[in-house]
Amino acid sequence: MPGLANHVALITGGGGEIGSAIALRLAQEGAAVMLGDLQLDKAEATRDKIAAMGGRAESVQLDVASPESCEAAVNATISSLGKLTTLVNVAATITPDGTVETLSFEQWNAAISVNLSGVFLMCKYSVPHLRRVGGGTIINIASQLGHIGVQYRSPYCTTKAGLIFFTKILAQDHAFDNIRVNSISPGFILTERSSKRVGGKDKARKINGPRHLLNRPGEPEEIAAGAAFLASDDASFITGTDLLIDGGYVTFKGRMLPDGITKMI
Repeated sequence: MPGLANHVALITGGGGEIGSAIALRLAQEGAAVMLGDLQLDKAEATRDKIAAMGGRAESVQLDVASPESCEAAVNATISSLGKLTTLVNVAATITPDGTVETLSFEQWNAAISVNLSGVFLMCKYSVPHLRRVGGGTIINIASQLGHIGVQYRSPYCTTKAGLIFFTKILAQDHAFDNIRVNSISPGFILTERSSKRVGGKDKARKINGPRHLLNRPGEPEEIAAGAAFLASDDASFITGTDLLIDGGYVTFKGRMLPDGITKMI
């Protein structure tokens, strides 16, 4: 039997490159998947890919900054797929660069409402259903920048650091419910969205690759592999943990030179 047979997963940001990769991997492992995304057409595209490979998937428009939308997405999962065993919080907003002097209060709050409060809301409405089926798994996608931070990106780094700690408390609060809660902190993952800051994937690969000990960016499928593991029974003794899938970024915090010598920065 596939490793996630009889699992039902709700994935926020399911139409994005990382969310889509996670959805496809969970479906390959046997899970039924509900794809939630603000851009419904992207969620539907991923849904169709899963259906084409023989999997079971549905899609729903989801704005994680809206309590009503979050509750509706959870209810749609139960209605369409019968239950909920796995919640994967991927949805995040793009945050602007700046300092406390240049960032607006609205920009700060927008980051919190999606990256942190959105996860709170999805967990709030999902936990009762996870408890009802005897337990389950919550996986929150954080970031290596929630560990070490980077200049001019306080909204993003702060929300991701908060998400890592929220994960730990959520795991404590619901261990008795047999709900395991973990986060994943990716390094720089090569997607269209992450590459826009430097002008595309080729430039991003050249600039960001050497910042990792493995001398390359990560791929969405590598985050998906971690999510599939944490959702499975193979991770049955893992909760309250942040899994760094960062190519050694946090350990390294340097730059790989062309001759293979590492330079700390």
